[in-house]
Amino acid sequence: MPADTLSSAEDELDAKAAKMKKAAKAAVASAAETGHEKLNEAVDLADKALRDAAKRIEKAVREGVETIRAQSGPYRDNATQQLDEAQKYVVERIKERPVVATLAGLGVGLLIGLMMANRSDK
Repeated sequence: MPADTLSSAEDELDAKAAKMKKAAKAAVASAAETGHEKLNEAVDLADKALRDAAKRIEKAVREGVETIRAQSGPYRDNATQQLDEAQKYVVERIKERPVVATLAGLGVGLLIGLMMANRSDK
């Protein structure tokens, strides 16, 4: 009888160990699932936060561009007016003395060509 008692005690321990092993596996699986869900939630929150930040940055950049555009308007108009006046002045001078203007243009072209040739020699 002691052998039967020992054998039944071993069987009982094996059954308890199997139950504990099964419970441990279930607990690990549950913990893994919970961790996976929490990770997905964290990724979703981070994605939302990044999208919100991108929208705020885009809005700030747009407002900055609009501000710069509005502030640069008078400068642009002034520069356009000055360029138009300079163009009229140059055209008038060329019409007054076309030969001098042609020679001056050739001289400037020659100087630029010499300077570029010296640069490429180095």
